[in-house]
Amino acid sequence: MTFNVKFWGVRGSIACASPNHMRYGGNTSCIEVIADGYRIILDAGTGIRQLGNEMQKIGADDFHILLTHTHWDHINGFPFFTPAYNKGLKIEILAGHLTDKGGVQNVLSAQMDNPMFPVPLEAMTADITFRDFEAGSSFDLTDKVHVRTAPLNHPNGATAYRIEFDERSVVYVTDTEHIQGETDQNVFGIIKDADLVIYDSTYTEEEFPSKVGWGHSTWNEGVRLCQEANVKRLAIFHHEPDHYDDIMDQIGIEAQAVWPGAFVCREGMNIDLYDLDGIDDM
Repeated sequence: MTFNVKFWGVRGSIACASPNHMRYGGNTSCIEVIADGYRIILDAGTGIRQLGNEMQKIGADDFHILLTHTHWDHINGFPFFTPAYNKGLKIEILAGHLTDKGGVQNVLSAQMDNPMFPVPLEAMTADITFRDFEAGSSFDLTDKVHVRTAPLNHPNGATAYRIEFDERSVVYVTDTEHIQGETDQNVFGIIKDADLVIYDSTYTEEEFPSKVGWGHSTWNEGVRLCQEANVKRLAIFHHEPDHYDDIMDQIGIEAQAVWPGAFVCREGMNIDLYDLDGIDDM
């Protein structure tokens, strides 16, 4: 059996193409999860473009895209997702924060409407279905892959996803803002006893006070939550655009000193949920 997580985009807020972002990557949020051969895509930031190119090569034809929310950095790669233009390919797109806002199909269609984009959503000839649910729901993607969700503290709403397969789990928690001195029970509940947690670590502790209300958290809070919730490994994710490679290096050093279970994820990193001890060797 296989249960793998691959990072195609790890940057937050806006894509960054510069020599200062080479080691960790400049593409925005997109993660691929493969459970027993079944493919799940978490978010459709700019990282989904290269993922789509790879999927074209291998002929993937049936999968889900789970969106945390629909701020630009999490959906603006979708119009460039080549598989969506393949007739006969099946895609289901889900979101948990738009049931009272017109639904996810309307948001993705508006993003590709004139005058913002020259090609409409209707040009995508794949068999695309859209499903809106309330964050906090649970559902099955296959008879072996189970998903739990939770609402997050973010402007306009966001959804955390816990993907469970073969008694292992990966939890995707971005974008979310913590309240200092309090434990977010939604986050704690969904990450408890997880094998891998991917957590919004946009700001440092020094930066956070001036960014309250912007909807993001810190690696320090991620470590605290993961230790309290008995999590095995923490992936520091959603890197701030002005955190260049040297800053990310330092964050990795500091986080490891506090808790060896933490590491900074980077574009292209591939994690085997059956071999979490091998992460440091990548």
